[in-house]
Amino acid sequence: MSASKAPFFVGYLKVPASLKPFLIVVAAVLMAAAGSLSILIGATQDDPGDARFAGNYGNQRLSGVIELLPLPILHVVEGTERVPAGRTIMLSAGGKNGAQNRPAAQDGQYVTVNGVAMERGTIDMLQIRGGNRGISASDGSAQIPVPENLGRWKLAGEICDGKCLNGAMRPGRGLAHKACANLCIIGGVPPVFVSTQPVAGSDFLMITGPEKSELPGKVYDYVAQYVSVEGEISRHGDLLVFALDPDTLEVLP
Repeated sequence: MSASKAPFFVGYLKVPASLKPFLIVVAAVLMAAAGSLSILIGATQDDPGDARFAGNYGNQRLSGVIELLPLPILHVVEGTERVPAGRTIMLSAGGKNGAQNRPAAQDGQYVTVNGVAMERGTIDMLQIRGGNRGISASDGSAQIPVPENLGRWKLAGEICDGKCLNGAMRPGRGLAHKACANLCIIGGVPPVFVSTQPVAGSDFLMITGPEKSELPGKVYDYVAQYVSVEGEISRHGDLLVFALDPDTLEVLP
């Protein structure tokens, strides 16, 4: 009986010459299919929006009134082209630090701040400069706007630190993302809830504990995870604030 002359592929031998065109075609088809599938999957994802330090606008010098929630936010009275009067902006300092320990960051205090703006979508933040150049008491006066109560809501989304979310770092996934976000929040960077559905026109809300208190410790276990949570939402200037109820936190699949 004569042996078959049909070509046969063996992994540790050279590819038979007659099989090379077939293997090249199969490899090209698989690579094209994988590339097309990745593009299709990416196209189904929501655009997270541009997040960056808006350094091209230069130093932002703003004046306005501080409101503590309990972290300080600034209701802008004298603004710039980038941050006009009437805006309400979250504040942070350099690194993983907030602005709450600056002497001038007192509730109702009229101040002048200097720093660089960060932005993503409908939310932004000012990273203030170090020392008295960052935030200082100023001549002038203004009243803290009366907050508007929007009622109790149940939201699904993710708890992040507002600084990295706004462009200091790219929001990621997993334990490293969670640890980084928790360090920022512990340091006083305002935490932010990224909602899967817009709330009063915004996907981003600053977070506090119940009745505008400090964030309870148990919340840190839920940072950087897909969760549902209930709480009271109010509008402070043009910033939405979510006073969450930690007992309603639940990790979603």
